Amino acid sequence: QVQLVESGGGLVQAGGSLRLSCAASGSIFSIKGMGWYRQAPGKQREWVAVITSGGSTNYADSVKGRFTMSRDNAKNMVALQMNSLKPEDTAVYYCNADILVRSDLVIRGYWGQGTQVTVSS
Repeated sequence: QVQLVESGGGLVQAGGSLRLSCAASGSIFSIKGMGWYRQAPGKQREWVAVITSGGSTNYADSVKGRFTMSRDNAKNMVALQMNSLKPEDTAVYYCNADILVRSDLVIRGYWGQGTQVTVSS
């Protein structure tokens, strides 16, 4: 079994910063791409950032220049540093990973449970 657990959400004023973390654990052979998504109330889940196993990143236009995603392959962890936060960044943030599972060497997609980020104006 594989688990993704996010942490680091909270309440912050506009212009502030938060750092989200996501840790993968379980029967992991290797982790391919990892990403962050978010879902605001009444809206569809949207992609925020992605990082490859080699460390290449890509960001949604709405967060480019403000958010930075990083990865620690040794610890099976990713982080999302969020700066210059805006009220429109308020959402539940989810971690996603494509993981090669040790038991059957099949790549499956996994989601964390989400962490709430609230930015007050």
